[in-house]
Amino acid sequence: MNEAVRELSITKLSPHTGAAVHGVDLTQSLDNAMRQRLNRAFVEHSVLVIRDQRLDAPQFLAAMKNFGEIFPQHNPRFAVPECSLVHYISNQDTLEDGRVYIPGEGYHTDHSNDAIPPKATALHAVKLPPMGGDTQFINMHEAYDALPEATRRRIDGRLARHVYQSRYSERKLPQLAGEKRKTVGTQSVVHPLVRTHPESGRKAIYINPIRIEEIIGMETVEALALLDELLEHATQLRFEYRHKWRTGDVVIWDNRCLMHKANGDYPVAQVRYLYRLMIKGDKPV
Repeated sequence: MNEAVRELSITKLSPHTGAAVHGVDLTQSLDNAMRQRLNRAFVEHSVLVIRDQRLDAPQFLAAMKNFGEIFPQHNPRFAVPECSLVHYISNQDTLEDGRVYIPGEGYHTDHSNDAIPPKATALHAVKLPPMGGDTQFINMHEAYDALPEATRRRIDGRLARHVYQSRYSERKLPQLAGEKRKTVGTQSVVHPLVRTHPESGRKAIYINPIRIEEIIGMETVEALALLDELLEHATQLRFEYRHKWRTGDVVIWDNRCLMHKANGDYPVAQVRYLYRLMIKGDKPV
């Protein structure tokens, strides 16, 4: 074991989800042994928290390439000017009707309306309000394992149709512009309600209240009731890791087995600004 890997330490943040990584400087190049160690920890813990980093957008991009190939994000409106693959999350943006847009509100998994959704999302906290703005992560492996056997039989093998924004979603997303409105904004894809993690082999509930338009072969009333039932079950506190942000945090999480949501519980005048990247994934099966 080389010296850098020996100095790396990983500490659980909850019994089932999340780990803090110590002894890594993401402004530096990581060797293969370090990358392998981090990627193993990512699969094992689903959320990695690397504190006290100070990265500009290009450095953040370079650091996240240690976890895979970058996934192009859907809305170029939020691209960082000096590094277009990196996007930003900010509470200073508004929707088309003038309402403040809080990115990430409501439980969801990122970009599930893509045929091959991103395996991971990463955020780097550049500026934060003094309090609030936690991100809640729900472990959908644990939620699946805790389902009644009858419910597991009911959803195994079922398929759901994902779109940019479901007509049944209470959360409204910013409109897409130009070519993205014609492609991403109009396409739909079909994914299983239960997906198997390609690296761990574990099953997870795979739902997205913001994007699911229908469950194939199921009447709308029945489908919406089932989705509500799965959401209520999955969002129990026993499946949650709640991350309290600090400036300089880099947090990367596994979209294949988690849902997450942001909290807008802070004054709008207090700026919250983070860099955001995604990592290419696999077709859900």
